[in-house]
Amino acid sequence: MNKKSIVKIIIPVCVILIIAGIWIIKNADKSMENPIYSKEGSNTHPDDEVFALEISSLDLEALKSHELPIILDFEADYCSPCREMKPALKAIHEQMLGKAIVKYIDVEKSSDIASDFPIQVIPTQIFINADGSPYIPGDKVGIEFTRYSYRETGEHAFTVHQGGLTLEQMQMILKDMGVAE
Repeated sequence: MNKKSIVKIIIPVCVILIIAGIWIIKNADKSMENPIYSKEGSNTHPDDEVFALEISSLDLEALKSHELPIILDFEADYCSPCREMKPALKAIHEQMLGKAIVKYIDVEKSSDIASDFPIQVIPTQIFINADGSPYIPGDKVGIEFTRYSYRETGEHAFTVHQGGLTLEQMQMILKDMGVAE
């Protein structure tokens, strides 16, 4: 082989190795950003499915197992108050990534999920404490909530807010739930 043939082979191989190296470095950095440690010590990244905002299926017990406060927001694209609240919901989701689980459920696309909860109007939010119990608002929150109980036992089942919430209101609720900013 002459030198021209060797150069024609070595240059593309070097370019491929450089691109592969950059890709590996970028992906290695992502796995180290904002790690969340579960009870067992396994590393869960906030980009995982658990922290996705929009969902089409819900395993509430699996979410509760992460021992983080949960906000379930039931909305629909056709709903004007829902569209007004959506930027605040996205903002709180980004701010609380890894500190709380925020879920958006479209009642049109996922009516099966909505049927498991006391949804009378949209938007409606359901709040669950990090220990899996229904959130009980403190005196200083100043937002109207509805508490639902199981008929058979009278046990508190859900704490619900009907209507839109602002970013500041969601921050205040999460702070009341024990989430540090």
